Amino acid sequence: MRRGCSRIKGVSILGSTGSIGRQALEVIDLFPDQFAVVGLAAGRNIEVLREQIKKYRPLLVSVYSRDDARVLSEEFGREGRRILWGPEGLAAVATCPEAGTVLTAVTGIAGLVPTMAAIRAGKDIALANKETLVAAGPLVTGLAAKHGAKILPVDSEHSAVWQCLRGSRAGEVGSIILTASGGPFRKEPEDLGRVTVSMALDHPNWNMGKKITVDSATLMNKGLEVIEARWLFGLDYDRIKVVVHPQSIIHSMVEFVDGSVVAQLGPPDMRLPIQYALSYPTRLPGNLPRLDWFSLKELTFEPPDTGRFPLLDLAYRAGRRGGTAPAVMNAANEVAVESFLAGRISFLSINRVVEEVLSGHRVVDRPELEDILEADRQARESARQLAEKLTGRW
Repeated sequence: MRRGCSRIKGVSILGSTGSIGRQALEVIDLFPDQFAVVGLAAGRNIEVLREQIKKYRPLLVSVYSRDDARVLSEEFGREGRRILWGPEGLAAVATCPEAGTVLTAVTGIAGLVPTMAAIRAGKDIALANKETLVAAGPLVTGLAAKHGAKILPVDSEHSAVWQCLRGSRAGEVGSIILTASGGPFRKEPEDLGRVTVSMALDHPNWNMGKKITVDSATLMNKGLEVIEARWLFGLDYDRIKVVVHPQSIIHSMVEFVDGSVVAQLGPPDMRLPIQYALSYPTRLPGNLPRLDWFSLKELTFEPPDTGRFPLLDLAYRAGRRGGTAPAVMNAANEVAVESFLAGRISFLSINRVVEEVLSGHRVVDRPELEDILEADRQARESARQLAEKLTGRW
């Protein structure tokens, strides 16, 4: 390991300027004797990336465009740092030889190919990109088993389940229970047709990126997490349950075969699961927020309202169908959310786009990576065409 200290873990971050990437760097700042940033990959936010390069001095950097790479090369290339761009640059950061762990925090299907490249290179994956397992769960988990790579969940719900399962034996688990805040529209407004972008981005508990915040508002985020959980923990869909817990204090639970339930609790702060994934198998002491037990007024639970939020049921159906169905559902949702955020379609039209694109797809049952990427491409095109037809129909 560079810096002459083998106990320091090299970390590459894919999506370093996003919400998870920035919070991961905050965690790394707390433990300079434990972690070193060796690779950073970002999209178009080169102003933030520039400051990250100055502070962390990574060996490899990748950005979305050739022009941005040229600008950064002129500024930082003289130090011997490699500045790359595009999919090849993303893959290079993911396979950086000095990295032991790769945090995949890019949004959407863009995380799939570099994550698989990192697995082939024997890296452990701190996975904050749920779409990787949604679109290609069997391929990714099979590849990880082949190359001995660990998949370390970063989503707070999956981190919670992972922690609850630690030390359990095969056959002891009855079901896992993923908690959901219910999003900003759990009760109001009654008419979801009135929802605006600013309303959808006003999450009651979590500070997240725009796409995942909208997914939380539609409950699609929880549907994606159900499919991710199936591949992380090897349970069938009948044993993966969702419970709405508005306080977001219990992050998820495991019910064992004897009826005992183990829960993981903590403040709604993504730095906690990020730290656990990076430090695994040890826990590091730190100064992140702790629960104030005497300020907790109540912990409540209710079933998800799939009448108001049908995408959760749709995700279960796509997951059970398998093959390319989850990838198509995910692709259609990404396009629909993008169209909503741009003001082109209504909040309720997100449901329609995803439902119609998925229903029109002919599923490939045992897809290879090329099949998944092609299904993703076709689904995006269909979703864009449908969104254009729906433009202005509020």
